[in-house]
Amino acid sequence: MDTLTSSYYDPENLAPDFVRLYGGDARDVQVFSSPARINIIGEHIDYNGGMVFPAAINRYLYVAIRKRADSRIVYNDVRFPGTFEFDINDDFAFDKKNDYANYLNGILSQMKARGYEFDCGFEILMASNVPAGGGISSSSALECGFAYAVSETFGFSIDRVEIAKLGQMSEHNFMGVNCGIMDQFIIAVGKKDTAIKLNCATLEYEYAPLRMGDWRFVVMNTNKQRRLADSKYNERRSQCEEALRILQDSGAGISALCDLTPAQWEERKDAITDQTLLRRARHCVYENQRVKDAVSALNKNDFAELGRLLNASHKSLKEDYEVTGIELDTLAETAQKQDGCLGARMTGAGFGGCAIALVHKDRVEPFISSVQSAYTATVGYNAGFFECESGDGVSRVTL
Repeated sequence: MDTLTSSYYDPENLAPDFVRLYGGDARDVQVFSSPARINIIGEHIDYNGGMVFPAAINRYLYVAIRKRADSRIVYNDVRFPGTFEFDINDDFAFDKKNDYANYLNGILSQMKARGYEFDCGFEILMASNVPAGGGISSSSALECGFAYAVSETFGFSIDRVEIAKLGQMSEHNFMGVNCGIMDQFIIAVGKKDTAIKLNCATLEYEYAPLRMGDWRFVVMNTNKQRRLADSKYNERRSQCEEALRILQDSGAGISALCDLTPAQWEERKDAITDQTLLRRARHCVYENQRVKDAVSALNKNDFAELGRLLNASHKSLKEDYEVTGIELDTLAETAQKQDGCLGARMTGAGFGGCAIALVHKDRVEPFISSVQSAYTATVGYNAGFFECESGDGVSRVTL
């Protein structure tokens, strides 16, 4: 069941649709795919020296590309009317009227800034089965999929970590968004049947098995705008910095909250007398441990333990970090009570956005129906849902 997308686009149609639009021979068209992502566990600790544990999922954006004989660039999208045209020699700058083309031009601007040279222009046709507004990073899928397609088409052979960095730098330098790197990283580096434990500060990472078997992740979108997220994010970050300072002054030889193990935290926590700061720091220490435990659970194929960790993560985000709210709590806590659900938690910044649930494949439809009913009765409007499995990172599609 899927309540976030109205129709599925078959990627096998993309090359024929490309030829109908631009002419020429379909054999000259290359097609690339770029996934959406979820963060399984590890929330609000990336800026406290902790880990994230994302996975690419089997919802893809597709990019068809072909070089041109001249220097023109032409962008089209199957679902969005209108053509955007530029020249490869342009000095690209953000312009609101260019809509999604800004994400593409941002990538080109960063490629050119790094010295990559283009001997001609190209034409693009895109199509996406990534739910817009689904909270699973459709913009990063667009950036990384386009960057990989251009790199492969022009023989730049940019490695996957650098593809992720290009996406992040485009957001920072072109779009004016000071985002982290998790989204771009998992989309560029992800592999089917795995999740990645990633240190966002050092970009050290390791793969963990994620063979879903009878289990599926269900993404649950609150459909609420996150008006408070930015201000509360800054407040939480400041509180964590203050807690860290107190611990350092007490003699803890740490550079980040997540340097502490739970045992070390229990020995040191009495140095923090402010109960709010105590709760913030406690979340960071134990959430980081939950990431490590989730990797261990998946190495044992222990989905029941993963579900328990999801529940514990949500409880901590609600009670210690206080970034949930009635919408996310209703989704996660209702989900946790459903037959066939091993666990659920909010994911992302909080105060809206999405939650995820780990649900048996045979129970997905009744699960969605029950959670939707409870959510609508409590909140007053519908949530959005879709199920997913793990997927590959950016890839060439064999036609």
